[in-house]
Amino acid sequence: MSWIVLVLSGVLESVWATALDRSQGFTRPAPVVVFAVALVASMAGLAYAMRALPVGTSYAVWVGIGAVLTVAYGMLTGAEPVSPLKVLFLAGIVGCVVGLKVTN
Repeated sequence: MSWIVLVLSGVLESVWATALDRSQGFTRPAPVVVFAVALVASMAGLAYAMRALPVGTSYAVWVGIGAVLTVAYGMLTGAEPVSPLKVLFLAGIVGCVVGLKVTN
């Protein structure tokens, strides 16, 4: 159960990071609300998962999921350029996250 919560919290990290960008410096109310709700839920989920999982593994997986999804979203929407190297490095992050799960 802790792993499922951790993965969902990582997804929410991507949501709040994207909402933070969309808020344009906290000037747009709807993205600010999404940011705040996703941030609180993401942190709560991380805290819950860390009750059963090591802190280093939990944090690395949480950040990895959030980073990969945020960059992937940016590439899919055209906000970030796509390159073979960028995709390779993102795959490397995913591989490392999977490795942390497998070895835990």
